[in-house]
Amino acid sequence: MSDYRIETTCVQGGYTPGSGEPRQIPIVQSTTFKYATSEDMGKLFDLEANGYFYSRLQNPTCDYVAAKIAALEGGTAAMLTSSGQAANFFALFNIASCGDHIVSSSAIYGGTFNLISVTMAKMGIEATFISPNCTEEELDAAFRPNTKAVFGETIANPALSVLDIEKFARAAHTHGVPLIVDNTFPTPVGCRPMEWGADIVTHSTTKYMDGHGVAVGGALVDSGKFDWMSHKEKFPGLCTPDESYHGITYAEKFGLAGAFITKCTAQLMRDFGCTQSPQSAFYLNLGLESLHVRMRRHCENGQAVAEFLAEHPKVAAVSYCGLPGDKYHALAKKYLPNGSCGVVSFELKGGRPAAGVFMSRLQLAAIETHVADARTCCLNPATSTHRQMTDAQLQAAGIPAGLIRMSCGLENAQDLIDDIRQALEAI
Repeated sequence: MSDYRIETTCVQGGYTPGSGEPRQIPIVQSTTFKYATSEDMGKLFDLEANGYFYSRLQNPTCDYVAAKIAALEGGTAAMLTSSGQAANFFALFNIASCGDHIVSSSAIYGGTFNLISVTMAKMGIEATFISPNCTEEELDAAFRPNTKAVFGETIANPALSVLDIEKFARAAHTHGVPLIVDNTFPTPVGCRPMEWGADIVTHSTTKYMDGHGVAVGGALVDSGKFDWMSHKEKFPGLCTPDESYHGITYAEKFGLAGAFITKCTAQLMRDFGCTQSPQSAFYLNLGLESLHVRMRRHCENGQAVAEFLAEHPKVAAVSYCGLPGDKYHALAKKYLPNGSCGVVSFELKGGRPAAGVFMSRLQLAAIETHVADARTCCLNPATSTHRQMTDAQLQAAGIPAGLIRMSCGLENAQDLIDDIRQALEAI
């Protein structure tokens, strides 16, 4: 499927049925798999053969869908997880452990910020957060000898800052570590970070990839380009024998194309069990089949709403990189030439009280802890997804307390604008 364009890959990637086999990806709703001999199963436990023995680690349905996502991102291997949060944790914890350090953009989803700054800190992994607008010198100064990865979001949730992927990739590679990019908002239809130097890409598939709010899930994709053995002193988990798997050295046995995902599956999925169910993977694939069509409409609606808000007298500021006056417009033209996403962030004159009135008067848009859905939804991040952050942290992440994040769905754009107009009039 790698020779086809992305639209065709959305529809047909990852699974090619043989003669007489199901046309749709089959749901293999089984926890276990039968083998003729103990020796056959033993080869699987030794990572000497390909196959399935327990769906906590791998399942055919999930692997078909993961293969499609890998093809969409231009990667060599991928895996599904139970959520986007699990995908980000796996991506980082697969190469960082107690005593290590991570460099991260400060403009990231609040749950991911908490994962890195609080939960992973309890595991002994420190982090330095730096503005996505930093200079190359400031970014370089954030690294330490024990830094193991750099993390950022292509389009930050909900600040909507656009990551300068090439700048962050250069810094990461200069210091011998991979760049991990969460590509949830643009999806590979809008941006393929690996083409700009990213090494690992993650997704909350719950969002646009699913697109209909039916199944929580996540995905990791490996570019297969980062040379772990060239920096083997930094990555012993990949470059030295794993005694829990009979002394296998992942980087040697599975090479650049397969080492990262194989280790992530064999160790982290084995031990943490953050498994996506086959049923959820099936739903995800249905969403992927229309992703290229839906993203075009999401972007059109987001652009129309952003342009309306930018001209309204009760709106203090609008963040949407498709607007010519947006500070990330130039980066968006570079990395997101076909549109960014349907999410628009804006701040009302009158701050938090005005935001409360506005949201209470919406009729078409629903207040939800969700985003990137076929149906328009909105929330106030400071009182929901980012409520664990201090005012200073909110400011650093570009999220004023009165900010509203609106995710424009697939409805008629004028209907969305009319709903927003009547809610603004109530302020």
